[in-house]
Amino acid sequence: MRLGGMETIKVDVRIIAATNVDLRQMMEEGKFREDLFYRLHVISIQLPPLRDRKDDVPLLVHHFLEKYGEENKKGGLELTPEALDLLTEYDWPGNVRELENVIERAVVLSPGTTIGVDLIPDHVRKAPNFQMPQFVVPPEGISFKDVITDFEKRLIESTLEAAGGVQKRAAELLHIKPTTLNEMIKRYEIRPRRKRTPNGNGTEPAGPVAEPAGTAAGPPSVAGVEK
Repeated sequence: MRLGGMETIKVDVRIIAATNVDLRQMMEEGKFREDLFYRLHVISIQLPPLRDRKDDVPLLVHHFLEKYGEENKKGGLELTPEALDLLTEYDWPGNVRELENVIERAVVLSPGTTIGVDLIPDHVRKAPNFQMPQFVVPPEGISFKDVITDFEKRLIESTLEAAGGVQKRAAELLHIKPTTLNEMIKRYEIRPRRKRTPNGNGTEPAGPVAEPAGTAAGPPSVAGVEK
């Protein structure tokens, strides 16, 4: 029915809605209309983030190269293997839209048909690349629980060392809550290491690190021996 009209007009439409939030949770919290949720919630497709489907990156790159190559009248564009490796290794917090912007920028700035590493933005080139350690499973097998426990403990110890012993900073580096990190420190009985003296002779106990107000206290300060 048109605005102000009296005649009902039938239409045949298909509505596709996308969101990056949990609409069911928002509905339960009273932040999203229940009737609208059930009108939309007929077929739901969960699309994982781009970082969880890295195999799609080369396909998307090819698509965007053709799209923006045509818009900018630049044909036969291609990425060097090194540039494509950088794009594949990056985690893409902005998902496909961020990748599209990177390719559009590279196409516009490219003087020729080959897009190299120099046209990849700094934040993509310099992104920290975490390499998983290589594991060799012995013929007799290995305890999955023991491997995970050992890896978590070593990771926490390395992160605490990188954070100067400050648990709040270590939790930020690991993207977990300070309380979660504190529980893991206690569970694995992780002890603070001793710091070397400035002249390099001998060691001295590391003093307690003051935690910001509101964060959980760390484990008892027991000086260990540095390996």
